Amino acid sequence: MSQRHTPLHEFHLAHQARMVPFAGWDMPVQYDTGIKAEHLATRNSAGLFDVSHMAQITLDGETADRMLERITPTDLSLVAEGTMRYSVFLNETGGVLDDLIISRLDGRLRLVVNAGRAEHDIAFLNANLDSDTLMSVKDDCALLALQGPQAETVLASLGANLSGLYFMQLCHAQIAGIDCMVMRSGYTGEDGFEISLAAKDATELAETLASHDAVTLAGLGARDTLRIEAGLPLWGHELDETITPVDAGLTFAISKRRRERRDFPGADIIMKAIEAGASRHLTGILPDGQRPVRDGAILELDGQTVGHISSGGFSPSLDRPAALGFVDSTISKDGQQLVAAAGGRSIEVTTAALPLVPHRYARPPK
Repeated sequence: MSQRHTPLHEFHLAHQARMVPFAGWDMPVQYDTGIKAEHLATRNSAGLFDVSHMAQITLDGETADRMLERITPTDLSLVAEGTMRYSVFLNETGGVLDDLIISRLDGRLRLVVNAGRAEHDIAFLNANLDSDTLMSVKDDCALLALQGPQAETVLASLGANLSGLYFMQLCHAQIAGIDCMVMRSGYTGEDGFEISLAAKDATELAETLASHDAVTLAGLGARDTLRIEAGLPLWGHELDETITPVDAGLTFAISKRRRERRDFPGADIIMKAIEAGASRHLTGILPDGQRPVRDGAILELDGQTVGHISSGGFSPSLDRPAALGFVDSTISKDGQQLVAAAGGRSIEVTTAALPLVPHRYARPPK
């Protein structure tokens, strides 16, 4: 089966990226610097990621807000012009169909959804929007993520003064003379920006950013290790149609008005979990020794199954194996000693509070 290419495909090949199939796309998993170096460069300076495989969608029309509220737990009146909110699509049992970012710019709702769920999400939206809401999938756009403590400085050197833009805000800006929509957001736990621009301009901007001394090209491998350290869920791992937002530690995504009205899909189940407590919780997992634990490993306490690993690997920032996993709420506490069992092997692990590495988002002064 042929893989789709982002507008930066030739750019990746020219920069010696190792390409892999991902969610129907041919994507860079790493460059010649390697995942660990790309990860640490993002934490310490700035990493540049191609995330153009994610679907960018706009919704127009007087009923757009009401239609989107039918399938999410978000109060769209809180998504003011120039702001963004994290949200989820829900099914009738409270399970997560996908997570997404909702923003508003130029009076228009804008969504960014995961590549692996894009086809599902577009069909889901089509089935739930009325004829007065116009949906447009922006196939002519690219999406770059510049993440890390030097990201703002890098963009300022290219003519974009974004010092007044804070986490989960967006605006129009010119970067190196190129028209862009800039969001102060990302999925690494670091300060940073996601930059939407015309596909035809993507290579020029990527080359300009990559030539900056503070910027390191980074692939999907580093993006995954960064989001695990940050405790950020990934659909198919920490999120799926059987996992509620409460299970995954995403109760914040359910707006106050929507909780009071209980008018979102799966509201009875989700509100019961909020009020009485979920049966399981997402937590950090720190294995003893240097052997990582992998997705699917069973977590045991005194020989009894009490959870499983949802994402596992090595943490370059902590210089040790690290993972995310679900554990029964009855034993969900930091510092709980467990055993991870997989493939006939057992590894002693300890639960840890999330995020494993503190977030460093740019928030407005109090």
